Amino acid sequence: MKYNDPTQLVQSVRTIYSLPANFHRINQAVDDINSSMDDIAEAILSDQSLATRLLKLANSSFYGFPSKIDTISHAVQMIGARQLRDLIYATSIIGVFEKIPANLVDMQSFWKHSIACGVIARLLAARRREPNTESFFLMGLVHDIGRLVLFQQMPDEAATIMLQVSEEHVLVYEKEKQILGFDHSDVGEALMNVWKLPPRMAESVRLHHRFHTNGRFPTESAIVHVTDVIVHALNIGSSGEKLVPPMHKDAWGRLDIPVEHISVLCKEAERQYTEMAQLLLPKK
Repeated sequence: MKYNDPTQLVQSVRTIYSLPANFHRINQAVDDINSSMDDIAEAILSDQSLATRLLKLANSSFYGFPSKIDTISHAVQMIGARQLRDLIYATSIIGVFEKIPANLVDMQSFWKHSIACGVIARLLAARRREPNTESFFLMGLVHDIGRLVLFQQMPDEAATIMLQVSEEHVLVYEKEKQILGFDHSDVGEALMNVWKLPPRMAESVRLHHRFHTNGRFPTESAIVHVTDVIVHALNIGSSGEKLVPPMHKDAWGRLDIPVEHISVLCKEAERQYTEMAQLLLPKK
């Protein structure tokens, strides 16, 4: 089917990409001002596999707490309810996408790239002392999610795009724009809106290739843009892009992080990424 714009595409298949029912219960508990930490923990414990995964995350180098976190209530107390919700979003989203044509993308490689982006985005945000760094992990994780929608819902067009990209040695998002009239970042933004994620999340997805300083959330967009370029340069996984996208000079300037800090950050990212990939990657 031919889609005229990304919103039409996402709206037509929105039920396919619905988040698990238990997530909505957790989300409601977090947003309820009358909910206690125990209420939020109880909502999380309604999904034992999710609770187990969150405890493993809480005890990983991603946080580096000095003592073991052995209950979900303790995790909520130490990490924060809203921060933990962003991690739940992240772990839930990975499970939403299945049956993507293997000839178009290697899903293990796709999620490796996405997880690495999440880890580095979070570290860049922490270096800038941004609040709720888990939200930046989520931004990095979902920045290419629109590409999966294209692979699944428009496989013929996606195959044509990937073939022409290989032949012409151009960037995938540029070829998407040329053939479809929109690209995966536009589709990703439309999906963020369907999921009712915050506007700063949607904007960071939309602008991760086309950063400019006129957006409402230039810091978020700059972090995701820079992160994507770094992970491509490090060659960690792939979402289908074979070239390293160019980095917008204004995006790097926006971060105000000395260049010499990047090598230290990348070493820390490698350690965290290895653990996160083991915990989050779908098992083959």
